[in-house]
Amino acid sequence: MTAARAVVFGYHDVGVRCLKTLISGGVEVPLVVTVADDPNETQWFGSVAATAAEYGITAITPPDANTPELQRTISDLQPDFIFSFYYRSMLAAPLLRIARLGALNMHGSMLPNYRGRAPVNWAVLRGERETGATLHYMVERADAGEIVDQLAVPILRDDDAREVFAKVTVAAETVLARSLPGLIAGTAPRRIQPIEPAQYFGRRRPEDGRIDWAWPAEQIHNLVRGVAPPFPGAFADVQGERWWVHKTRVVARTAGPNSCARLVGTGGQCHIECRDGSVLQLLAVATAAGPLNLQALAAELSRKPRLLA
Repeated sequence: MTAARAVVFGYHDVGVRCLKTLISGGVEVPLVVTVADDPNETQWFGSVAATAAEYGITAITPPDANTPELQRTISDLQPDFIFSFYYRSMLAAPLLRIARLGALNMHGSMLPNYRGRAPVNWAVLRGERETGATLHYMVERADAGEIVDQLAVPILRDDDAREVFAKVTVAAETVLARSLPGLIAGTAPRRIQPIEPAQYFGRRRPEDGRIDWAWPAEQIHNLVRGVAPPFPGAFADVQGERWWVHKTRVVARTAGPNSCARLVGTGGQCHIECRDGSVLQLLAVATAAGPLNLQALAAELSRKPRLLA
């Protein structure tokens, strides 16, 4: 029997693991389309281009995936499938129609929840307790096609986005591996996806990481862990100095409600007493000069707390 053939559009860890899953499953991959690395972005994730090279697969990085030239190239390959694994652009309808058995995307959430950009970060930011990976057919509308399979993973209270992304990557690999035989045989399920309101999320920008000290401790904590390094990070200006808050923890004790949040030192630790009385411990903070010595700062604050605007 002739092996199934697939063209892969991929990037990031999900792209690496899912490409390897296809190869392990006996799928022929004659072409990988990936993204040129951005020199301004921290490259903390695996390289799809390097993985393709390991297996002797041609990899290209076109600035636009939806050109007539690339469509002709892929059409000439006569793929059974087109897969998109964390590729950073939507694929247009003419490209999707080339695949004989369908074009499918792996999305980093439990669709229809968190359609769109940065689904892992958004799930952490909004305090969700689970997310996952969904394999679905691609249509012209983003993340809206029929669902083949999905797998949930837990989000622990102090997990940051990178930790959750690692879980989602394993979920994506698992979903693809168990779905592949059915896809090839033409027996995989196709469940219509309900398109629910307020479930499409857009791209996040570094400036979206600004902390509002009027928020309760849980909301600040979710922002911090949702954009913690290697993502751009949460930040605030404290007495004219930019602080990058990299790690926090919501603590059990409470303080009296106040008209202004306070930065205090208690028991050798730095805490934010939020306006609603909830309390947040600072575990890792940096400035332009480097990491803050929080123990020394706590000693200073125990004598003179600071008000946070």
